[in-house]
Formats: sequence, C-alpha cells, structure tokens
Amino acid sequence: MASTAQTEYPEPNPAAVGFVMHLGRAMHSYGEASHRLEDILGALSDRLGLQGAQFFSQPTSLMASFGPVEFQRTYMLRVQPGDVDLRNLAAVHAVSLEVAQGHIPPAEGSARIAAIAASPSPYGPFLTTLAFGGISGASCQLLGGGLREIVAGTVLGLGLRGFMLVAARVPRLGRVFEPLAALLVSGAAVALAHVGGPLSVLVATLAGLIVLLPGLTLTNALNELASRQLASGTARLSGAFITFLGLAFGVALGNRLATAAFGAPAAVQAGSLPGWAGLVALVVSPLCGVVLLKAAPRDIPWIVVGTALGVGGGQVGAAALGVELGAFAGAVAVGLASSIYARLQNRPPAVVLVPGILLLVPGSVGFRGLTSLMERQTLAGIETAFSMMLTAVALVSGLLIAGVIAPERRVRDPGAPTRRPRLSG
Repeated sequence: MASTAQTEYPEPNPAAVGFVMHLGRAMHSYGEASHRLEDILGALSDRLGLQGAQFFSQPTSLMASFGPVEFQRTYMLRVQPGDVDLRNLAAVHAVSLEVAQGHIPPAEGSARIAAIAASPSPYGPFLTTLAFGGISGASCQLLGGGLREIVAGTVLGLGLRGFMLVAARVPRLGRVFEPLAALLVSGAAVALAHVGGPLSVLVATLAGLIVLLPGLTLTNALNELASRQLASGTARLSGAFITFLGLAFGVALGNRLATAAFGAPAAVQAGSLPGWAGLVALVVSPLCGVVLLKAAPRDIPWIVVGTALGVGGGQVGAAALGVELGAFAGAVAVGLASSIYARLQNRPPAVVLVPGILLLVPGSVGFRGLTSLMERQTLAGIETAFSMMLTAVALVSGLLIAGVIAPERRVRDPGAPTRRPRLSG
C-alpha cells in the first residue's frame, strides 16, 4: 500500500522547489521579515503547485517542507542575517511575481536571482562613506545637537566607516566589532570635546554610533512576536539586547579610558540651531539612508516622502499622546505610505517602510537607558528602558493598524493572474 500511495503522490518539481528555496535565501539575506517571508513563500508555492508547503524562518536558518505529512520532503538552509539591501529585495520580488504569473519558468527565475546577487551596488565606497558621515550629522541635529555636536558627530561617523573597512579585512574583529567600535567612538568624542571646544559628548557619541544601534532589529523582533513568529522574534530580541549591551560596555570603557588620558570633559548642554536646520536634517537623513540601505535611485522620492510623513506624524502624535505614544501615529503614517507605494509600484512595501521608521525606532532611547545603568543611575536607566519598550510597542501597533487599514496585496490575492506557471526549462 505504501508503494501505491507513493505513486499517487508525485515528487515535487525540482525546479519549482529550487526556485522557492533560492528566493527564500535571497529575501532573507536582503532583510525581509520572517512573517512576510513565510507568507510570500507559501503563496508562491501554491501558485507553483507545490502541495502542503510549510516554512519555518529564523535569523540563522530557513526550513521548508513540501508534500503531505506521510511523504514530506524537508529542506534546510543555513543562512546568516545580512545587511538590508532594498534594491535587491525589490528585484527578487519582481522575479517572484514573474514566476508566479507564469511569465518565466522557475529555472530561469533561479538564474535571475543568482544574477541579482552578483550585481554590484549602485553606490560606490566613496558615496557610502559620505553617507555614514551625513547620517551621523543629521541624526545629531535630530537628537538636539548644536553645530559643534553636528561637526563632531559627522567626524565620528566617518571614523566608524573607516574602522568598518579595516574590520572587514580582519574576520576575527567581527565577534567584538560593536563594543570595540563603541569604545573608539566614545573615546574620540571625549578627545574632540577637549580639542574642538566644549560639546555634549553623549549626543556626539550617539550620533557617531547611530548606524550600529539595533532599534530596527528591536522593532522587527516585536513585530514578529506580535505576528506569532515566536522563535524568530525571540531570537531577534535577544540579538538586539546583546548588541545594546556590547555598545553600552564599549562606550563606558571608552569614556573611562579617554577621561583618564585627557581629563573629564566639561558638562555642557547642546547648542541650539534655527528651525530650518531640522528641515535640512529631514532631507539629508533619508538620502543617506537610501545609500546605506542600498535602495534603488528610482525610489528616492517615495522614501523622502515616507520619511517626512513618519516624522510629521510622530510630531503630531507626540503633541497629542506624548513622546512615546507619538511613535504610533508616525508608524501608521509610514505604514500607509508604504502600502500605497507597494500597490502603485508593485514593489515590496519594505522599500519605503524601513527608511521611514528609522527615525522613529527607539535605538537611541534604549542606548541612553543602558548607559545610565552602567553609570549606576538605576532609576533613570529603568525609566529610559521602559520608555524604549513603550516606543517600540507603539511602533509595532501602528504598523499592524496600518496593515489592517491598507493590507498588502499578495501573490494569492484574487486580483493576481491565475494562469499556472510553466514548470519546465
């Protein structure tokens, strides 16, 4: 009877399975969230005729099974979280639609995914280095810094980029990169306070480390937990917490060593700037984010608009609901903007969503809380950590509400073409 059942259920098409697994690996490495990744792969498997497809995505692995329970074929890929690459994410998303709609066979889709992975970045090393300095300087203004803090933050951002280039050539530094980078940046901030005049060392340090703060990881972790992706969400949450600890330790050690070498910096408040400086920062920050997140140049106007809506919504919400809960309004605005973009451009909403919430994520708040705890300011640290979690929950709630108001169109939606894809070739 086993042989009869085996005959009744054909083996899954190798080309279709291969394409689904290649697509999953690519989307995972380009920064797709686990719950969206599983939904996309499940919908695509339905369109390719792969029965009983089930997926389990975690930050370091991707598992898939096809067929009924009695005759499941299971596959596992060992993957590593990669840097967000919005251009390639949109490109592989377009390939998945072409395969799902039957315009190209799965084998050709797999070849296209390989070609996308091999394509060079649209932004060279020099422009990427400028983006590090630009986003640190812009973030410094948004954190309340004055002219001296902006100059120091820009210099620290450029220095962090230089250290990243050095660390990329020494693989052993990868395991201690965050604490070592925080040590160097915080020590340099104290030195700049002595060389360039009094400045807020904390604001300059935060700006210099802004690209390393795992606020986006924390938000994604809570989003996955809210979507019942418990394993992946817990793993990301643990990773964000460890990164926070490493950065806080590095900053504390760097401050102590630099203070011993140069003396304690003067405690000063950050200077004020005219109102137009904030508008400049709101333009510079998303433009630098486009480079760092490797978004396609065609998406720049959408990203700038989405970021402006998020910040504007956050400010309106903060005035009405308080600073922490104000992130809810900003997240709703960004979520709706990304959904509209996805429907009009037929591209993944993450292209607008990820840059749009970068200025709303609570990474700097959590960092302040941990540094307060390291300095034995227990009450202030606990209050700041609670503020971080409240901000993150408000962000996730806003994104979920936006998803209910304007749900994403998926491959299996009724409006999508129903023609069976070609499985040969």
